[in-house]
Amino acid sequence: MKMDSADFKKFLASLKDTDIEELRVETDISKISFKRSNVPIVLTVADTSPKAAIPVQEEKKPVSVKSPIVGTFYHSDSPDRPPFIMEGNHVTPGRKIGIIETMKIMKDVTSTVKGKIVKVMVKNGQPVEYGQELFLVDTEDVK
Repeated sequence: MKMDSADFKKFLASLKDTDIEELRVETDISKISFKRSNVPIVLTVADTSPKAAIPVQEEKKPVSVKSPIVGTFYHSDSPDRPPFIMEGNHVTPGRKIGIIETMKIMKDVTSTVKGKIVKVMVKNGQPVEYGQELFLVDTEDVK
């Protein structure tokens, strides 16, 4: 039921000659509260109709660099060399970030995105599966 101000005034006038001291009406889209007193009061109607949703900025998740094959992951091309990449380093697409050995064949792992390495997901010498996450890259922190 929709009430305009004229309908509301008629409704209040009809309550004038009753013993009702307080009245509350609540629907899905509105609330009305009425309380009788000797002091004049101002009545307000609260609008509880659904408002347009305020867009919430979606937090972007880091992008995964995944294993292209099954094998053993290595952070560098020899045990005495430093890792190709560490957390906090910036990468670009095509940059070598690791090696996977399968049946004595070495396969380079390269970055697929531009960003900052936020997490190294595997240890040196760890066996990995196809599609396993190796690195998480924050593409928002690109400079």
